[in-house]
Amino acid sequence: MTRWTPVCELAALDPERGVAALVDGVQVALFLLDDGRVLGVANHDPFSGANVVSRGIVGTHGERTTVTSPMHKQVWDLVTGECLDAAGKDPVDLAVFAVEVRDGTVHVGS
Repeated sequence: MTRWTPVCELAALDPERGVAALVDGVQVALFLLDDGRVLGVANHDPFSGANVVSRGIVGTHGERTTVTSPMHKQVWDLVTGECLDAAGKDPVDLAVFAVEVRDGTVHVGS
């Protein structure tokens, strides 16, 4: 059973910019996309060890919506969490979190 945690109002998110939220002791990076979807992945960058994914650059890799780490520039698919560019290192995927918007509030599943 999924437990939903309200984290912020949708109006508090800026399109194509990330924010970090603490959900059950885990940092989650949330991104509001231009198409209105809100996606969530782990905020912890496994390559740098820092909680910085929410500060990454949103973009695309082919048809995939991505985030690029601000630290070492690894690229992850925001839908699947798959590491698309490990820059010579073994790829490490990010955990993906279910996100719902209800009555203007963003909820993250855990």
